[in-house]
Amino acid sequence: MRSVGRDALFSLAALLVSVILVQSLYATVIRPRAEAILAEPAIPQDQLKPGQPVPHNLRSPFVILKDYEQEAALILATWALSLIAYQALAVARNRRLLEKPYIEIGEGHVVLPDDARAYGRPIENLPREEQEMLLPRALLVALNRFGATRSVQDAAEAVRAECENELDRLDAQLSMVRFTAWAIPAVGFVGTVRGIGRALQEAQGALRGDISGVTLGLGITFNATLTALISCIVVMFCLHQLQQAQDRLVLDARGYIDRRLIRNMRVN
Repeated sequence: MRSVGRDALFSLAALLVSVILVQSLYATVIRPRAEAILAEPAIPQDQLKPGQPVPHNLRSPFVILKDYEQEAALILATWALSLIAYQALAVARNRRLLEKPYIEIGEGHVVLPDDARAYGRPIENLPREEQEMLLPRALLVALNRFGATRSVQDAAEAVRAECENELDRLDAQLSMVRFTAWAIPAVGFVGTVRGIGRALQEAQGALRGDISGVTLGLGITFNATLTALISCIVVMFCLHQLQQAQDRLVLDARGYIDRRLIRNMRVN
């Protein structure tokens, strides 16, 4: 329960910080620069001198990012990346435990059911936060099951079940990241609909020869879609990297327990 509360608190704090950071960036940099670019007079491309920067550049990143849909997409992407980084740090902490010798078994020695309590006592004396991590928890489960059932098979099955439960727990923790990965393209589609609607409102002006309103509406459409898709690609790439690291952690933990404990268990 403490872990769930800590994760929820971090999620809310990360969302708040993401909103503040992105909004500050838009208020101080992106929108002022975009307004300055759009206020410049448009000059045909063939009239520009060599090396002269293009004025009224609608392809500028500041112009592409200036609308509210792009801001919302960046807020969601920043939030998702912060959640991914938080889970990645937890994976790194668990992986460092694989370097610790929790079970010391000498050459030629075996673990009997009557010895399970003695081998589990050092793990029980660890700090509570470390005991709740995957490797110490799975080791303790294996020793307790072996001591209670006097069966190596039951101990191995207990480790497998504990690792599968850990995979399910890690997968559940990524539910909010998956929501943002779905919501970012949805926000882009909202911008697409708004841009098309604005372009249609200016259709009468286009019939009279003024297509500036139509191009502005279509610009909103393409810019929102572009920003949302790129943000979603970045989030999904980081999410899959995190899932791969989590799967490797669980597999390496099972291998650690099998090499250092399960293979040394014997029953009289």
